[in-house]
Amino acid sequence: MKRVRKSFFASICLLAAFVLWTAAVCFVDVRTIGPQGSSVGLAGINGFVHALTGTHFILYNITDWLGFVPFFVCMGFGVVGLMQWVKRKSIRKVDHDILILGGFYIVTIASYLFFESVVINYRPVLINGCLEASYPSSTTLLVTCVMPTAVMQSGSRIRNKLLRNIVAAMLVAFIAFMVIGRLISGVHWLTDIIGGVLLSAGLVLMYRAIIGLAVR
Repeated sequence: MKRVRKSFFASICLLAAFVLWTAAVCFVDVRTIGPQGSSVGLAGINGFVHALTGTHFILYNITDWLGFVPFFVCMGFGVVGLMQWVKRKSIRKVDHDILILGGFYIVTIASYLFFESVVINYRPVLINGCLEASYPSSTTLLVTCVMPTAVMQSGSRIRNKLLRNIVAAMLVAFIAFMVIGRLISGVHWLTDIIGGVLLSAGLVLMYRAIIGLAVR
């Protein structure tokens, strides 16, 4: 129960930090440093980091295509849940952690769609000649929501310790590559990446707390 409380408290703190960070991006040091005169919050640090990294479209394309991996992971666990539902003939008999994971995916996708329609910042570069919303980084959000929960699921479902550790290490390496790669590619501001990490960390810890309550 102590672990559940810690996860819940940490989740609330991180989600509150995300709200405050978003407010800072909206109102602090807002300047027109983006393409086509678009305004950007926390312009000083964002402009500095973007000038430092430059833009690398090859890395952008690699991370963009790899951004489909979380969707396939979601589909995989969806298939697991569907097979359990069909085999056990009742959705109530599906493993609780799979049902909770499904709810978590819905919240994640809803967050993704919300920030695709509510523009906080535009990208530091044009994509196919167009301005695109960039806050928080949707790829970062999806990767850092889906893959950590996949680590948790693999930890409870893979019995072989060596295989479990290998899978966890691969997933963590993938997360690190995607987050760092997305920043270095130069298609996002630093604040976009941090915003995505804060939001996803808050959601993942909330998922962890709920799972902890469910297995009691």
